[in-house]
Amino acid sequence: MLAAVVGGCGLGAGPGTTNAGVTVTRDFGSVPIGSYLQKRVPGAETVMQMLERHFAISTQYGGGFVQSIDRQVGGPAHRDWFYFVNGILAPKGAAVTAVHAGDRIWWDLHDWSATDSVPAVVGSFPEPFRHGVGGKRLPTVLACANPAGRACDLAGAALRRAGVPFADQLLGGGSGSDSLAVVVGTWAQLQGVIAAELVAAGPRASGVFARFAGSGGSALELLDPTGRIVRTLHAAAGLIAATQQPSLGQPTWLVTGTDAAGVSAAAAALTPARLRDHFALAVAGGQDMPLPVLPSR
Repeated sequence: MLAAVVGGCGLGAGPGTTNAGVTVTRDFGSVPIGSYLQKRVPGAETVMQMLERHFAISTQYGGGFVQSIDRQVGGPAHRDWFYFVNGILAPKGAAVTAVHAGDRIWWDLHDWSATDSVPAVVGSFPEPFRHGVGGKRLPTVLACANPAGRACDLAGAALRRAGVPFADQLLGGGSGSDSLAVVVGTWAQLQGVIAAELVAAGPRASGVFARFAGSGGSALELLDPTGRIVRTLHAAAGLIAATQQPSLGQPTWLVTGTDAAGVSAAAAALTPARLRDHFALAVAGGQDMPLPVLPSR
C-alpha cells in the first residue's frame, strides 16, 4: 500500500542528519519486531534506505513495494505494510521520502479490510508536535472546551513535559491548516469539530477504531480490525485518537470521553510510555485499551 515506491534512487547528496528512529511492528503495533535509533544519518537518506539498513526486507514490482520485513510477509487477504512518519501516514513512497532530524518512522503490518487509510496515529508521541512534518516544526494549538478544567491542565502539562510550545485556545476558535491541534472536551462538547465528525463516521473515514453512542456520547464503542463492535464502555471512559482530512490541513488529536472524568482519564494518558506503538487508546477504570481491539491470543 503506502509502502509502494513511486520511483527514484535517491534525493541527492546532503550533509546528513541526526537522531532518527525506525520501528517495525505488526497487528496495529501489538507485536514488536524491532526498533533502532540512528544518532547519525547519512546525507540523502530515504525511509527505504533506513529500513534496509536495519532489517532484512523483500520487495515486489521491481523493488517498488515492501513485501516482507524480517520474514513478516504481507499477503492477498487485506494484509500489508504501511508506514508513518512522526505519526502521520506517509503520502509518498519510501524511496522518495527523506529522513529528517528527529523523525520517528514506524512500519506496521496489519489488516486493512475495514480501511486502507489510517491517516494519523498517536503511538509516536510526542511526535508530530516536536519535529513536525517534512523536517518543519509546526505550531501547536491546545483547544479546550473548558480551559479551566482538570483535563485541559493535564493536556497542557503533558505538552510542556514533552518540550512542545503551544498556544491556548477556546474550542471552536479554529487552528489553521498549518497548525497541529489537540482538542480536549467531552464527546458532546466536540460536536462540530471536523475531526470528531470523521470519527463518528467510522474507521473508513477516520482510521479510528472507536465511536461514541448513546445520549450525548455516553457510551464508547471499541472496534476490532474489521470494524465490529467488541466492547462498550460507559461512565468515565476516555479516548485519545488522531485523524486527518488532508484537504483541511494537518492532523487533529482528540482527547475526549463520555464525561468529564473520562476526558481527564484520557488526558492523564497523554504520555510517551502509555501511547507508545498504539494507533489509538481508550481508557477506563485504570485500564489502557489499545485500538483496534485484537482477538484474544
